[in-house]
Amino acid sequence: MTLRAAAITVLTTADPAEKVRLSRRFAEDWRSGAIAGIGDDADGMAPPLRPARPDHPELRLPRDMPPRRKAGSVSGRIALVHALAHIELNAIDLSWDIVARFGAGMPKAFSDDWVQVADDEARHFDMLCRRLAEFGSHYGALPAHDGLWQASEITAHDLAARLAIVPLVLEARGLDVTPAMILNLRRVGDDASADALQIIHDDEITHVAAGRRWFEHVCDKLAVEPIPTWQNLVRTHFKGGLKRPFNEESRTKAGFAAAFYEPLADEQV
Repeated sequence: MTLRAAAITVLTTADPAEKVRLSRRFAEDWRSGAIAGIGDDADGMAPPLRPARPDHPELRLPRDMPPRRKAGSVSGRIALVHALAHIELNAIDLSWDIVARFGAGMPKAFSDDWVQVADDEARHFDMLCRRLAEFGSHYGALPAHDGLWQASEITAHDLAARLAIVPLVLEARGLDVTPAMILNLRRVGDDASADALQIIHDDEITHVAAGRRWFEHVCDKLAVEPIPTWQNLVRTHFKGGLKRPFNEESRTKAGFAAAFYEPLADEQV
């Protein structure tokens, strides 16, 4: 099995637990050399436009989602952890999708990085599912947002755009909002959930760093300047706008300088 075939296998697996199991197994096989080749589209396989999904949760448009409950109640914390688990499930597939679509044309280190990200996201999803079980709930018990895969669909043709939007907008936004969630959870005595989110936050710094590193690599190959190129791609492919406050400390740890994103936030004022 090539790495590309392994990635497509994960993407076409609907059961979340099996998606996690395969992700972690394939990541280990890649690191050990049991999967040795990246593969390419000559094998006749193609990544799906949308990954396989279980029957539950019910997927809804963002406007049809129920209002977020406060973390002070158990139901509010279940809703928060469930929403984050859904994000992490999508993140597993986003990581394997970038390997399947773009790995063949990139250095091996590119696949090394995104396989590690996929492994991290699988570990995060599993950790959040365990937390839901401790609450007496499970993934799929609540409806979920169906807008998360859109970033993949609109950037499926362009590696620079994919890197600009997924790690450097969406995951970077996670760095911004997660510390407040952690603080709120600790305030209500839910250290277990807060500890899980801290692990996720710290791992996401390395994911944003990988996105920034490979975005700059692609820009170098195209002989274009990274900052204006990123800003133009975000204007083109991300309609939500960049909003303050930014977690500049964590973004800086990822090597993601304020010169990239501050000017776009100024445009929203």
